Amino acid sequence: MRSRHLTRLAAVAGAALLTSACTSVGGLAGIAEPPRALSAGTSADVSASSADAASRPDLRLTSGWANGGSGSPSGSPTSTPEPSGTPTDGGDADGGDTATEVQRPPAMEPVQVPPPKLSDHTYVFPVRDCEVKYSRKLLVLPKTTIWAERGCAFVSPTDGTVHEVNTTDRWSPATDRGEDREGKFVTVFGKDGVLYIGGHLDSVAKGIKPGVQVKAGQVLGKVGNSGLARSTAPNLYFGISWKTEPVKWWIRRGMVNPWNYLDAWKDGNRTYSPSPEVAALRHKLGKTPKCKVQCGGDHAVTTSQPQQPDDPTPKRTEKPKDDNKPKKKKKQTYPTPEPEDSYVVENPGPTHPF
Repeated sequence: MRSRHLTRLAAVAGAALLTSACTSVGGLAGIAEPPRALSAGTSADVSASSADAASRPDLRLTSGWANGGSGSPSGSPTSTPEPSGTPTDGGDADGGDTATEVQRPPAMEPVQVPPPKLSDHTYVFPVRDCEVKYSRKLLVLPKTTIWAERGCAFVSPTDGTVHEVNTTDRWSPATDRGEDREGKFVTVFGKDGVLYIGGHLDSVAKGIKPGVQVKAGQVLGKVGNSGLARSTAPNLYFGISWKTEPVKWWIRRGMVNPWNYLDAWKDGNRTYSPSPEVAALRHKLGKTPKCKVQCGGDHAVTTSQPQQPDDPTPKRTEKPKDDNKPKKKKKQTYPTPEPEDSYVVENPGPTHPF
């Protein structure tokens, strides 16, 4: 009777122990907890692991959940959700976020602000309706060469009066006279007090002569390669200076650098005037400074005396003359007197008693 009660008590205790183990989170001892939902990147690995566990008896206890054994809490394998293969807006195939393009809101066109007015004069670029190139650095003279096609229009940079006109190309390499190097040229004395020259012209426009009033942009001639430029491509010799007599040719060929003004007249401010710089330089150098660069030719102007070479041999020093020192008298010689009978006195005059 007592042994029967002990047997029944042991059976109840075993059933309670088995029930407690089955309902625990870890399952039975030695059986691993089934994993939660896996990501898409590891689904293939899970399938391979399940197949490997089914073929190996030593892994059946810990992988029983994969075969639908009692190791799974529900008694069936856990399904893994498949990711969507088509990316949606704002995401990619892996489920990551991508940056969306920001659309710029519509706006009005920018407003062009006119440049400030720097003077009371208006200027234009001296070559019209042609593609041009020019140097922006000092080479020999304060001028520039504007490269353009032959026949391009040379126009007056500003309002003014025609000062000089040369329609004949007198330059010769044999003489290389300075006043002939620009070939055919026209100078304009602007209302701003500045003299402008356009040289190396192919021709001078009809009606352009000294004293004619011109407006900014009026055609004065056509681009060519006369004068010193006859062996080069067509170009315009352009210089800025002040008004002088035609014989002072080294002034008209250019005294201030022109490229800053050309840049402004071409791409920016058409009221940028060279008048202040020209006036300051004229005040500093005077109206007719002497020629210092490229002054050769028949009418060359000498600016300095050639230096004498140093002579190491000392020269003999002459004593200064003393005008107060008495001069030595020269010994006078008298002619031998002739005999008295042959001595004739013409018109002896009256005799005086002694």
